[in-house]
Amino acid sequence: LDVDGYYNHREFPTFDGQIMRNIVTLNEFVIERQSDFPYASGDLSRLLTDLGIAAKIVNQQVNKAGLADILGSLGDTNVQGEVQQKLDVFADDVFISSLRGGGMCCGVASEENDGYISFDNDIGQNGKYVVLFDPLDGSSNIDVNVSIGTIFSIFRRKSSIGDRANINDFLQPGRNQVAAGYVIYGSSTMLVLTTGHGVNGFTLEPSIGEFCLSHPDLKTPENGKIFSINEGNLNSSPKAIQEYVSWCKEIDPKSARPYSARYIGSLVADFHRNLIKGGIYLYPSTKSSPNGKLRLLYECSPLAFLVEQAGGEATDGTQPIMDIEPNELHQRVPYYVGSKNMVKQVGKLLSQQRAVKA
Repeated sequence: LDVDGYYNHREFPTFDGQIMRNIVTLNEFVIERQSDFPYASGDLSRLLTDLGIAAKIVNQQVNKAGLADILGSLGDTNVQGEVQQKLDVFADDVFISSLRGGGMCCGVASEENDGYISFDNDIGQNGKYVVLFDPLDGSSNIDVNVSIGTIFSIFRRKSSIGDRANINDFLQPGRNQVAAGYVIYGSSTMLVLTTGHGVNGFTLEPSIGEFCLSHPDLKTPENGKIFSINEGNLNSSPKAIQEYVSWCKEIDPKSARPYSARYIGSLVADFHRNLIKGGIYLYPSTKSSPNGKLRLLYECSPLAFLVEQAGGEATDGTQPIMDIEPNELHQRVPYYVGSKNMVKQVGKLLSQQRAVKA
């Protein structure tokens, strides 16, 4: 350990006696990158540390979900009209408690709550940031042991320091984000983060309980061979999307088609795979969800920030997700995200469809 109590960058023993070299923990990483944010005075670094601690607590519960009485539904529904899972509520409470106690943010907004939460303690009102998050994305998959995740987004507050947070602090376009990321609880637990200076992935090392830099400077391929869509809704999707999916399935050796269809039903898991391997995730408007289904502030905007920083794109079919001015906390949008050239192709087809209708 160094003088500040952190593991140094050179090497340290794990519990099985092996030596791990060139380790950079999440704490070390954000402190070293603090110079990217001269206005933050270390507050953003501490806020990211608070999020990492909450993620570790949730990870422990996810890993023993089959052994504890936290599977299944509480019998209540959230603001989206969806049945709340027990682990959803647990994760929501953990992140709120961690952020409230950390004192770095003045309020939070969560997919699980009707409105935003303004921290009314003195330390909270002096916080410089607000955090929006989906505490447990893909929670309908908990009972069948499929990867799930947490998505978060951080903005600088618009209200005056010392006042309570207000709605304008949360209704900001994605371009205003100072950091965003997700945690995927899978075969290994990873935290993927951007602070506007590229994308980096950290894997949780269970023996020391630390997120360690494992995927530095992540870049997504400009082209991919994977398309991810719930084909059960395809017939009620725009014709342009139906045409694109048909095109993906056509046999064309010159363009490496047919592409592979991969859809987990957990946004974080689908996004994570496509980010690394290259591909596109599509959740269009449908007859039952004409405005789309995914939430702009809790899901689409933070992942759009990540994918743009990794060299990809995200759009609602008309404009970049990052440029949308939100008008409500639980706003939904159609969502197309992934490899740049694939997203551009979908956008072109949608544009052509709009031109024909006009």
